Amino acid sequence: MTLSTRIAGLAEAPTLRMAARCREMQAQGIDVISMALGEPDMDTPEPIRMAAKAAIDHHLSHYGPVPGLPSLRQAIASHQNKREGNVIPYAAEDVIVTVGAKQAICSAIETLIGPGDEVIIPTPSWVSYSEMVRLAEGVVVNVPTRFEDKYCLTPGQLRDALTPQTKLLLLCSPNNPTGSVYSKTQLDALIAVLREYPHVVVLADEIYSALTYGQPAVTLAAYPDFADRIIIVNGVSKAYAMTGYRIGWLLAKDKTFISACIRLQSQQITCASVPAQAAAEAALILPVDESILASFAKRRELITRLAKDIPGFRFTEPQGAFYLFPDVTALGQADVITEYLLEQAHVAVVSGAAFGCSDCIRLSYAISEEQIVECLRRINEAVEKINC
Repeated sequence: MTLSTRIAGLAEAPTLRMAARCREMQAQGIDVISMALGEPDMDTPEPIRMAAKAAIDHHLSHYGPVPGLPSLRQAIASHQNKREGNVIPYAAEDVIVTVGAKQAICSAIETLIGPGDEVIIPTPSWVSYSEMVRLAEGVVVNVPTRFEDKYCLTPGQLRDALTPQTKLLLLCSPNNPTGSVYSKTQLDALIAVLREYPHVVVLADEIYSALTYGQPAVTLAAYPDFADRIIIVNGVSKAYAMTGYRIGWLLAKDKTFISACIRLQSQQITCASVPAQAAAEAALILPVDESILASFAKRRELITRLAKDIPGFRFTEPQGAFYLFPDVTALGQADVITEYLLEQAHVAVVSGAAFGCSDCIRLSYAISEEQIVECLRRINEAVEKINC
């Protein structure tokens, strides 16, 4: 078979590739610990699991509405309206339920972007953004951010990247892979620039919004004059330990955009899993399981404390999500260090090159405290051999 040029040039997600290599080594009996995936290791809370079981027992196993169950759409709108800084009132009709936040982002890009449309992506950035833009035949405009700015896009960098062809800005806060969180002051400055470019839409990936340490993450829906120019993406995977349920969503006030996304989804997937939607609704209406958030906070404190003792690691403490993103240029090239740690320390991490920053490596601390301690011990031991 001859593949389409669109698919032939598509890269495999490096995070998933590293996780697969880790599993292969483990199958060979090698004691590899993976810090490669952004997946909570804890179980989904019992009330959420019971909601999924109840849905199955009540025979909620037929096709659901394309944009999602009405009750879940309402729960999502209510959840968003309670977010820190949210001033745009969302209703159920502003919501589309998707198969994970990944599909929400992909659908939004496919709906908005066509050949020649430019999409600004501050880097380091999640591995799939640029490939999604290329699939839509758009033009990726990567804007490298700086360590000194905690890898946050500055107003000057944004202004320099904007052109008449710019259609979309992708902004992720809390950020994967850096763990940085944009403050209200930083967002104000970026929005001030965008007000001069009314043709540019902002897609806010807020999947890690519930996982912050200190100040809560401010939603991009904090700007009422941008109501028709903002797409909010979120989901239950990270904060509720529900990665396998595959339920995400997008919110937008632009009715033409929502209608187009629904048409696209009707041809792509029909609808997200109905029992999984019932579980997601339970997650949003039940009290938040504070133990999950507390666990990540403890792991963050642990990994940052231990990582400070590793020679050659330079990093800022993550403000959100569950990633540490140290600069390792003092040790060598990130790709080389990643391979070295896998082969010599038997710890799987991801090279920052996958995220558009070849100076760094990403360590996920969505693993147990015991594993974090062991991983950092192995890494430290391996790094000391480099420095000998």
